[in-house]
Amino acid sequence: MAAPSALQPVFAHLKAQAENYRKELFDLLTIASISAKPQHAPDVRKAAEWTRDRVQAAGLKAELVETKGHPAVIAEGPQKSGRPTLLLYGHFDVQPEGELNLWTSGPFVPQVRDGAVVARGSADDKGQMLCGLFAAEAWCKAGGGLPINFKCLLEGEEEVGSPNLTPLVKEHAKRLACDYILIHDTAKYSADQPAITTATKGLVYMEIILNGPGKDLHSGSFGGQIANPATELARLLATFHDEKGRITIPGFYDDVAPLSAAEKARMAKLPADDAEFLKEVGSPAIWGEAGFSTVERRWARPTFEVNGIYGGYMGPGSSTIVPSRAGAKVSMRLVANQKAEFIERAFEETVRQRCPRTVRLEVKSHARCDPYMANLESAGIRASLEAVQMGFGKTPVLIREGGSLPILPMFKQVLGADSLMLGYCLPSCNAHSPNEFFHLSDFEAGMRSTAALIGLLATV
Repeated sequence: MAAPSALQPVFAHLKAQAENYRKELFDLLTIASISAKPQHAPDVRKAAEWTRDRVQAAGLKAELVETKGHPAVIAEGPQKSGRPTLLLYGHFDVQPEGELNLWTSGPFVPQVRDGAVVARGSADDKGQMLCGLFAAEAWCKAGGGLPINFKCLLEGEEEVGSPNLTPLVKEHAKRLACDYILIHDTAKYSADQPAITTATKGLVYMEIILNGPGKDLHSGSFGGQIANPATELARLLATFHDEKGRITIPGFYDDVAPLSAAEKARMAKLPADDAEFLKEVGSPAIWGEAGFSTVERRWARPTFEVNGIYGGYMGPGSSTIVPSRAGAKVSMRLVANQKAEFIERAFEETVRQRCPRTVRLEVKSHARCDPYMANLESAGIRASLEAVQMGFGKTPVLIREGGSLPILPMFKQVLGADSLMLGYCLPSCNAHSPNEFFHLSDFEAGMRSTAALIGLLATV
């Protein structure tokens, strides 16, 4: 699809500045802005200041905004009455390095290998964040100015759960008011298939602790006379799935939004092979809720998983005991229309009903967020589909995400805006792992896609 005439100078600017934009990406990647490590707090601030200065250089008015933790950057361009408003969200903090000996080069020494820049934060999210910023700059410098209202909210705490983002958004809600939030912190479907993510799952994360005797006891002297917390925990956990892989919490599926016929058909057309999937993950067989494909289970069906079990003796040799306590951490991923608060309450009620009186039960809540589902018929989604086509030269697919992004329902609740999730990196980009990478061809296609989206939204 040829770019409209208004986009041609914008695309030409992006092409002419490609080398400079790569150098600036490298500059930001050299900053070790690890938000999880207190000793790197000065680096996170340095990345915030770099981002603020670069946003200002792009032609927007930018400000460093302090929080109780790391600072954020809020920016906006000239306001145009009657035009839609797009808010770019991104983050300049990164994950810890991981095992340094697994990196082929220093995590904060960006290098290009096989057409990709390798460095911590290249894909998650510095490189993708800059796609949005540089696209806006191209409009400011070559397109006669931004044709829509463009704002930025760029934070430094995403990799530690964004603890101060909600109060920040609430405090600045009027300033951040928008029609759509643009997020690049997702991925393509595959190396040669661009995608737009339309939904994320919710999360309920709980811990069950069963207490038995007041101390570990000799299994020969006391075994078979009192309940073993580890045994009772195994029995309890086994009750949460039936023989068809369905979750047995009463009311768990009551609010699940079924797939529409159109979305089910779209998922069925995606290139997906169970044999390849098993090879990738290293499991011997497919398992899951009966009646659904692997892709449907991943994206559109709720799940219950045991994330960890502890209790008793697991050191070298043997220690024949009846353990005094055992516990497990479990997570439930939720889909459209389910409410995390209801599911948490239903889970706790079910655990208390099923737990035998031979042990004492503790239930702890660790995390909770609702799922998010975009309006697939919105003008923003239609414009996104066309924009990514223009940027990558290939029609994108609509996909969902199996993980959770608590910021999305928060944005919807506080700002009343849907999110447009246009991810440009590969799903195998090693985000959070050694040798994280972002292909430079995707970096450039991403800038074109976002620039096209800005232009297309001006016409809706």
